Amino acid sequence: MKKRILGKTGFEISEVGLGTWQVGGKWGSPFSHPNADAILNSAVDNGVNFIDTADVYNDGESEKAVGRLVRSRSERIYVATKCGRQFSPHVDASYTTEGLRRFVEDSLKRMELETLDLIQLHCPPTETYYRPEIFELFDTLKKEGKIRNLGVSVERIDEAMKALEYDNVTTVQIIFNMLRQRPAEDFFAEAAKKNIGILARVPLASGLLTGKFTPDTTFGKDDHRTFNRNGEAFDKGETFSGVDYRKGLEAVEEIKQLFPEQTNLAAIALRWILMFKEVSCVIPGASRPEQVLSNVQASELPELSAEQMDGIRQIYEQHIWPDIANEKW
Repeated sequence: MKKRILGKTGFEISEVGLGTWQVGGKWGSPFSHPNADAILNSAVDNGVNFIDTADVYNDGESEKAVGRLVRSRSERIYVATKCGRQFSPHVDASYTTEGLRRFVEDSLKRMELETLDLIQLHCPPTETYYRPEIFELFDTLKKEGKIRNLGVSVERIDEAMKALEYDNVTTVQIIFNMLRQRPAEDFFAEAAKKNIGILARVPLASGLLTGKFTPDTTFGKDDHRTFNRNGEAFDKGETFSGVDYRKGLEAVEEIKQLFPEQTNLAAIALRWILMFKEVSCVIPGASRPEQVLSNVQASELPELSAEQMDGIRQIYEQHIWPDIANEKW
């Protein structure tokens, strides 16, 4: 597994990490700790040393599984979690430094860790980025030894840009994939100037970029790919990266034609992200150990050719860009 430096944290992390939104099983299914343990250990066995979780993933069960992994392994495993989504309603007025402090301390208890390598604000409302006291809290938590670094997970480009103005922000987690290319246009260059680590989330566009879906594919009723296609429950951009499902399928079929010899489109999609040197780590999820093995193959693949990169860009501009040109992400 190749390594990259996570911005000004200085952490040397695997370029393919693991996101744990569905580590206990498929979306909408009861959380399985044996399944989570198998996925997490498979990841570490195959060179992954960066795990991303959140306090709201499976009501804290994901954090418990990650903590158990870290305590059971001898390898240095970097743990990133997130806070803020527990505020209800999830609006700027709900955000308080007292509440965020409580969330951080609760995460430490669940994971049975003394310090978090990286705590990230979990897609806070846009207005929250304009409140310095929220960001200053994490300097205090760092002095107390509860965190090592602060990052943000964002929905929109303008939020990512605003986060760069805070000196204590070390990482930005942002949706970036073959069907969501806008972050590479301006944000990547600005992040590089400030040595900000970039974590690419939703790298497979909720599974679209595995190439395994068809117009007839169905998902469980509690799966966000069923109930959030138009942003009914949370930000639209989280589900299929905000792309119309059928148009996404059309784009994926054309992408497949660029790689006729490849059967693992997911690994190709991850390798495409890693072609951008500004990206520190891509964090695909996995609901079973076999998916981990598929994902880590991306680090072993050769670079994509200029012709392949150009072809992907043309497919994006033809199928995707016209529908999302006016979006904020």
